Amino acid sequence: MFPLSLKGISMTVRYELLMLATPEITKDEVAELEKQLDRCIKKADASIVSFERWGKYRLAYPVRKNEYGVYFLVRLEGVIDKIASLINDIRSLLKLKLSTIIMRDMMTRLPDEGSLAYVRPDSLEEAPSPDVDSFLRKNKMDGLLSSNPVHRNQEEDDGDIDSLEAHDGETLEA
Repeated sequence: MFPLSLKGISMTVRYELLMLATPEITKDEVAELEKQLDRCIKKADASIVSFERWGKYRLAYPVRKNEYGVYFLVRLEGVIDKIASLINDIRSLLKLKLSTIIMRDMMTRLPDEGSLAYVRPDSLEEAPSPDVDSFLRKNKMDGLLSSNPVHRNQEEDDGDIDSLEAHDGETLEA
């Protein structure tokens, strides 16, 4: 349900567009995507509040035979009288002209008041890779943790792996 516009006063509404692009998207394609969206949005007397590249993520299931995708979040605001045609124009742009790089999209109306803050999860490019022991502990696989970690014997280190020493001093032959 859209709020009604008062006579002579147009209400501004905010929307966000979440797009899933192919994992091979280039910087030139991103620039073209942003330019075409901006042109479409300005045509409807609206404006882009933010255009953010969220990053590359592993997908829960393959989309167009891709197991990864790059997410983009666009926030925009416009006059309520023109928003229906703007949404149709954006959908047409994404489905017809940009269908080779945009695999999925979702448009959502944002609350008229309140914060627009959100917490974005770390992308594959940003997320630290966990070490094996912390992964096993996090996933409750403590039984797979080595109770007696094995390290190379520092005194006999001549470049060969002839013997390994456990923490308790016992020498293991390779």
